[in-house]
Amino acid sequence: MPLPFLTAEADSEESAAGAEPLPYEDRDRWRRPYRPGPWRVGGAALLLLLASYILFSALIIALAGALPGAGICIGAATVVIIGAVRLVRAGIWVSAYGVRRVGMWGTTTVEWSKVDSIRTVQQPVKWLGLPRTVQGQALSLALTSDEPLKPLVTDHNADFLGRREAFDMAADAVEDWVTEYGVRS
Repeated sequence: MPLPFLTAEADSEESAAGAEPLPYEDRDRWRRPYRPGPWRVGGAALLLLLASYILFSALIIALAGALPGAGICIGAATVVIIGAVRLVRAGIWVSAYGVRRVGMWGTTTVEWSKVDSIRTVQQPVKWLGLPRTVQGQALSLALTSDEPLKPLVTDHNADFLGRREAFDMAADAVEDWVTEYGVRS
């Protein structure tokens, strides 16, 4: 059985010329310029664990013969699973179109042409999204229309709590996207 992906033929210019770019090379796709943090992934894992317990209880309830109760448990588990997926997807995403801030309850997209500047500022920020504020850094956009906009990310959110170097790298990556698309920073 020939395996052409293991041979030198796969590296030839002819096969690479017609190939589609890999997802990380395609600038038009939305991508997160950093990895999700341990708090975000851990919270989603706990939600998925809770959903598995709810689904197991739905199985037991269904075997006992109470199908409406099993349906309620399956519905509750579905809501918890959707919440876990939404929690993992939350953060900032960039593409050639602009920057997108995905939250648990909503999404805000800003085109690069509407961005006046981007900078890292020292300000009071929410700790893990809770009402408690602490002094920290935030990556904020200034729009050409002077609309107030929440900070994109902070060094005390679920992605960067206790990972200051990762916050700095993510802020630099977003600033690189801004400078690449002709916006002053």
